[in-house]
Amino acid sequence: MGPPGAGKGTQAQILGALWKIPHISTGEILRACVVAKTALGLKAQAYMDRGELVPDQLLMDIVQERLNEPDANAGWILDGFPRTVTQATFLDKLLHELSGAEGSTSNPKCGLKAVNLDVPDDILVSRLLSRGRQDDNEETIRRRLQVYREQTEPLIDFYSGRQQLVAVDGDRAMELVTAELQQSLSIDS
Repeated sequence: MGPPGAGKGTQAQILGALWKIPHISTGEILRACVVAKTALGLKAQAYMDRGELVPDQLLMDIVQERLNEPDANAGWILDGFPRTVTQATFLDKLLHELSGAEGSTSNPKCGLKAVNLDVPDDILVSRLLSRGRQDDNEETIRRRLQVYREQTEPLIDFYSGRQQLVAVDGDRAMELVTAELQQSLSIDS
């Protein structure tokens, strides 16, 4: 978790490669659907262009399909999901179905951890503008930050209350953030 531009995708790619597990980015899946002009892509594009979140059901369908693929059996890193408490509740139920009662995310033994990368807004805006994506203009970025605060920040309390939240200062050198994540998310912890 973390606001747009916090480094979620970068860190998820690095950790996925280090741990040899898939980095599952709902944003990348959606952007690929937009480029391919699939039905999902056309639906999602209107929301993305406005800086709004794609509806829960579209993302939940994508995640359910992806987590059922064979390469996800040994573990995975979700990037961009969940973004709402509704999605987190869905993920809890999905994991319960995939692994039985012992795999429920409400059970601390399952190993699910939610990471919150915290970065100040002015740094986020600067990072996002420098990426050069078509949907990254200042007005859309500010809207995305507002949507994040309204809809995604409640997940901090959701996962904190379950003792599954790892808070990390994302406003540091990439290598320092990666090192802290490796330590905080070690498979044995």
